[in-house]
Amino acid sequence: MKPGALSAGRPSDGAGGGAVQRERCLLPLHDTQGRAVRIDVVIDQPAATGRPHPALVLLPSSLRDSLDCDVFAAALAGLGWRVLRPQPRGMGCSTGPMDGLDLHVLAHDVVQVVDALGGGRAVLAGHAFGHFVARVAAMDHPRQVRGVALLGAAARTFPPGLTGALDVAADPAQAEPDRLQALRRAFFAAASDPSEWLQGWYPQWRAAYRAAGSSPPKAAWWPASTVPLLDLQASEDPWRPADSRNELRDALGPLVTVEVIEGASHALLPEQPQAVAAAVDRWARTLPP
Repeated sequence: MKPGALSAGRPSDGAGGGAVQRERCLLPLHDTQGRAVRIDVVIDQPAATGRPHPALVLLPSSLRDSLDCDVFAAALAGLGWRVLRPQPRGMGCSTGPMDGLDLHVLAHDVVQVVDALGGGRAVLAGHAFGHFVARVAAMDHPRQVRGVALLGAAARTFPPGLTGALDVAADPAQAEPDRLQALRRAFFAAASDPSEWLQGWYPQWRAAYRAAGSSPPKAAWWPASTVPLLDLQASEDPWRPADSRNELRDALGPLVTVEVIEGASHALLPEQPQAVAAAVDRWARTLPP
């Protein structure tokens, strides 16, 4: 895909019953040091034109792109949203320097997408690790962020062993039965099929993104927010034990709305895309413009 090129697909039906148009472009940007970055963005929006649609930016989980989130994105688009899916550096067709990544750098990439394609202001929805980026983007660039939806966010301190399961699940060099077992343990509910997540991983960037996720440290952004937050949890998520359900609301008070999606684990979006889309839409409609 050439920079600036736009590919368009046929309209399809979204959750609201309206036709949804999907497009994809490669957005040429520059990072905070002036270095060239190209961000691969998938855009889902109502096919009907004539008025602007509010923007929502979906940020994927650790070591994954969001190209498997078509059903979720189309459901939100069917409800009237312009859904932007910028792929992180090194994923999809996105490119850019991978040295020195931190959450501020990744947040800057996201906000540039908001400025270029989202009308300068958007709701951010971060899935798992993606909520780290979304929270820091809201801290660094509050004028561009209406609110942040945390989708399957882990507890502030999550149980041991899950990071190891993530590493096995993400590694195509591991035996498939071992990867499926790791996916069931750490990502998928008992009734869900984990096989769809055998693809879509970028383990070559593990060190870069793990380092990025620790800078700035969680203590700098987790207990603070100036924008509303939706803490959308999964009922069977081992990364979010039941005794941590209200920890973010206890820290930030009425800024935080807590909701639990049944029949899902940490993967959440491929497991219950329609229920997640409906919950995000209900909350986001309450936000100031």
